[in-house]
Amino acid sequence: MKSLIEYVAKSLVDHPEQVQVREAASEDGVTLQLEVAKEDIGKVIGKQGRTARALRILLSAASARARQRVMLEIQE
Repeated sequence: MKSLIEYVAKSLVDHPEQVQVREAASEDGVTLQLEVAKEDIGKVIGKQGRTARALRILLSAASARARQRVMLEIQE
């Protein structure tokens, strides 16, 4: 899952070398923390959060197939 989010995020931003995805285990499952450059935060979130919502939907579909719960947090 981590590599999927990293690949999509690097495709969206202007500074792909600054994309970092960290994985943290929690009680509910796994939380992926996405961090990008300050200039690129708007591109990852999108208008009215549409891009972020699409990333979460993509992640939920992939995690359902793997039978695990994965959540995405976008760090500022």
